[in-house]
Amino acid sequence: MAAFGGSVARRYAKALFEMGVDGGNFEALGREIGEFADLLSASPELGQTLANPVFSATEKRAVLEKLLPRVTPTPAVQRFVMLLLERGRIVLLPAIARAFRDMTDQHLGRVRAKVTSAQPLDAGALDRVRKALERRTGKQVLLETAVDPELVGGVVASVGDLVLDGSVRTQLEDLRAKLLN
Repeated sequence: MAAFGGSVARRYAKALFEMGVDGGNFEALGREIGEFADLLSASPELGQTLANPVFSATEKRAVLEKLLPRVTPTPAVQRFVMLLLERGRIVLLPAIARAFRDMTDQHLGRVRAKVTSAQPLDAGALDRVRKALERRTGKQVLLETAVDPELVGGVVASVGDLVLDGSVRTQLEDLRAKLLN
């Protein structure tokens, strides 16, 4: 079912994405669909209400008609969300938002990287990591940061399937393995 849901989500995302590319506003559409998906994730009650068959289609529609203009000012996104509701696909919205974001990144020639360090990195260090990853990937890199004190020091960066591990923890583990062999 997950693969089915993923392929359905990608088809919906592609339709909205292509509409945005044609209209020259795909980034704005992506932002709005992402914000609404975040709202659904942050409010389990809302998501459960919209997915629950106990509530009538009219009740669900009324909830969205009041909520959507506040969250998504673009009529195209409002119609898109209503379409998802009508087709019983509203639960796919977070997956659709992720697929849309991936399509946007690919279209703009950028990738997302996660950088984990033992302590928060300053702006200069983050800029050096970003530039190094951009040289390595040949694409614009958007950084997401995380802190993991167990790394002891150094940085672990992952871009897609590529993982660059320069953490002190890994270096100590490698040294330990060499000493034990």
